[in-house]
Amino acid sequence: MRNVINTYLGYILVFLMALMTLDVLWGVFTRYAIGSQADWSEELARFLLIWIGMLGAAYASGQHKHLAIDLLYPKLSEDNQRRLIVFINVLITIFAFAVLVVGGFRLMYITQVLGQLSAALRVPMFLVYAVLPVSGLLVMYFKVSDLKSA
Repeated sequence: MRNVINTYLGYILVFLMALMTLDVLWGVFTRYAIGSQADWSEELARFLLIWIGMLGAAYASGQHKHLAIDLLYPKLSEDNQRRLIVFINVLITIFAFAVLVVGGFRLMYITQVLGQLSAALRVPMFLVYAVLPVSGLLVMYFKVSDLKSA
C-alpha cells in the first residue's frame, strides 16, 4: 500500500509542478507580450507552491529523504539505533497530528465559517488549506508504517 501511495503522490506532484510551470510561463508571457499580467496567474502559482511544498514534504517523508543530522545515530549500538528511530518516528507522528491534522482542520473550519475567498481566483480558502491535514495524514501513515517495520 505504501508503494502505491508513494507512486500516486509522485504523479500528483509532477502534475502540480507542470501546472505551476505553465501558469508561471503564462504570467510571464502576458506581462511582456500583452503588457499586463493575468491577475489570477500569480495567485494560482502561490497556491500551487503551497500544495507542492506540503505534499512534497509528505512524499519526502515516505521516501526517507528528509534532511537529517546523524551525529548521534552512528555512535549508538544497534538496539539503541532502533530505539532512536522509534523515538524520532513517534515525535514526528505526534507533531504531524497536532500541527498539521488538528491545526489544519481548525484553519479549514475557521476559513470556511468566515467564507473567506481568495482575491483573484475567488476560490474558497479552506480548499487551499486542505493540504495541511492531507499531508499530515500522509506523514502519519508513513511514520506509523515505519514504526511497524522498526
